[in-house]
Amino acid sequence: MSEEPLLLQTRDARGVVTLTMNRPQAFNALSEAMLGALQQALDALAEDGAVRAVVIAAAGRAFCAGHDLREMRAEPSMDYYRKLFGQCARMMLTIQRLPVPVIARVHGIATAAGCQLVAMCDLAVAASDSRFAVSGINVGLFCSTPSVALSRNLSRKHAFEMLVTGDFIGAEEARAKGLVNRVVPPDQLDAEVERLVASIVAKPRVSIAAGKGLFYRQLEKGIAAAYDDAGETMACNMMDEAALEGVQAFIEKRKPNWN
Repeated sequence: MSEEPLLLQTRDARGVVTLTMNRPQAFNALSEAMLGALQQALDALAEDGAVRAVVIAAAGRAFCAGHDLREMRAEPSMDYYRKLFGQCARMMLTIQRLPVPVIARVHGIATAAGCQLVAMCDLAVAASDSRFAVSGINVGLFCSTPSVALSRNLSRKHAFEMLVTGDFIGAEEARAKGLVNRVVPPDQLDAEVERLVASIVAKPRVSIAAGKGLFYRQLEKGIAAAYDDAGETMACNMMDEAALEGVQAFIEKRKPNWN
């Protein structure tokens, strides 16, 4: 495994991009350099119309252990911490605003901001032996920024229990509570990610991009405004060539030609 850079990027012929966090010796803690590398990669992908899906993976024994506490402790000032947490929030929001689905490929542990990263990805596939926690409270630091993502995936009581106890939950419990979509044995993790990716890239990119944008916008609106936005989005989608072809193919009982 290369030591440079902190973030590795590979891309296949379908436009599926894998971003691999590469600080295995630090359990892929989100250092400033790691956050910057992720931000740079995601910004570039947002402008690339050939990208169809993004997988966020990790090298070594863990997915992500959250912020780099040693780095944080080295410069204790309000200005530094505001800048750091702002940098992290921007990166997390970039994932949500990306026009293609982002899938977390989770193994080992995902703690604190690492658990936040799983929650901010659109989809997550976890190895059965992976574990999740927002454990900042164990060192006297309530995981406030992870709570934003966690509370939008889990029920309030489940999210708050994780936040105030710092306790780990296993992969199956994470799936039952809504943090991850699929749980498989570790040796089947890549195959399960591929199954999910294959289902996504078989659909029109334009429809998924419009739908993802609407999905997150409407969650922050009242129900009437959400329906207004959804109706407008669906009308625009229906006028797109991909939807017109898909509907016509359904009528003619054939597979759509989206190539």
